[in-house]
Amino acid sequence: MNKIIITILTLFSVSSVFAQDDLINKIKGNKSDNANFHFTIIKQLDNTSIKNQGSSGTCWDYSGSSFIESEVYKKSGKILDIAEIYTARKTYEDKAKLYVLLSGALNYGDGGELHDVLNMYRKYGAIPQEVYTGLLNGAVINYFDTMQTELKAQLDSIVKVSVSNPPIDLNWMKKFSATLDKYLGAVPETFVYEGKTYTPQTFAKEVINLNIDDYIEISSYKDYPYYTQFVVPIPDNWSADRVYNVPMKDLTEIIDNALAKGYTVGWATDVSEPYFSWKNGVAYVPDLDLYHLTAEQKATLFDAPKPDKTITEDMRQQALNDLTTTDDHGMHIVGLAKDQTGKEYYAVKNSWGVSNDFQGYLYVTKPYVQYKTTAIIVNKAALPTSIKKNLKP
Repeated sequence: MNKIIITILTLFSVSSVFAQDDLINKIKGNKSDNANFHFTIIKQLDNTSIKNQGSSGTCWDYSGSSFIESEVYKKSGKILDIAEIYTARKTYEDKAKLYVLLSGALNYGDGGELHDVLNMYRKYGAIPQEVYTGLLNGAVINYFDTMQTELKAQLDSIVKVSVSNPPIDLNWMKKFSATLDKYLGAVPETFVYEGKTYTPQTFAKEVINLNIDDYIEISSYKDYPYYTQFVVPIPDNWSADRVYNVPMKDLTEIIDNALAKGYTVGWATDVSEPYFSWKNGVAYVPDLDLYHLTAEQKATLFDAPKPDKTITEDMRQQALNDLTTTDDHGMHIVGLAKDQTGKEYYAVKNSWGVSNDFQGYLYVTKPYVQYKTTAIIVNKAALPTSIKKNLKP
């Protein structure tokens, strides 16, 4: 989940970047009275403030961390701001080890999956944002391109040795971590939070206090057996995590049930289509020939609410197979709304700052979610009973 994000984010001004307070947020309405879409909130769940991932492909991390923050608030009432860059850094370190062991046959870079946040939390704990920002020398925004170029060059030099003239120098990981220190700062072994000293592991256990086994990741691929686990075939699933596979309509049934029960949902999706608009804060599936949209059709997609195309499982699977649906971005579903025509949308928290028409939020139709979702993460308690009983170990 990263290939589109860097290009878009470099267009944002720094003034819109740094909304780093950790207060519980209210879903924002229209920034301008002239916007073509006007939404009424039906269901609003607690979520922390809008952040900006900057020029880095860390959407999976920001959305996953936001999801955890909402889970903590729901469980205990604690308002936390988790250090996304600590989680990203630990992910890069683990991914680097696997990249070397597989002689470079792995997708290395900024990108990751929502489950990486849960995996790193389980393995390495967490740190509050105030302790580890990953921003050095007055920087106010992530910029990972130079860092990742240097890291990738280091890894490729090790892989070259591993293939042509082993053994490799096992100190390479120390050099890799030193490069991360140079760009992000060293990770503290201990830190003080609200007057008490913690390690990342004790902070996760005592302050965040979530059981990662309470969460489940779900996708929908018609090409695989339903209600069983499979490895989602996407490049950023570098850890080859297995997720549950359900019919397409179960995705929105799960999300609807979660919101009704007061649970937010982590959402991974494709945002590369012209009918996804960050500026307008809206995504839907127009009832048109999606593979041959004309320039005129594209120009009028967001001039007013329009009907959605009815999505079928065959349509969804075709888009996955022909790569028009790709794993571009991670966000956080935090509510339900309706537009001025009465059509329902999910209210979605993004991590691109607050510069769009809805101050960092988007409104996404259910057909869009059915068509373009690559995975969701949700608390198991939010699953409909009828779906949960069908899931096979």
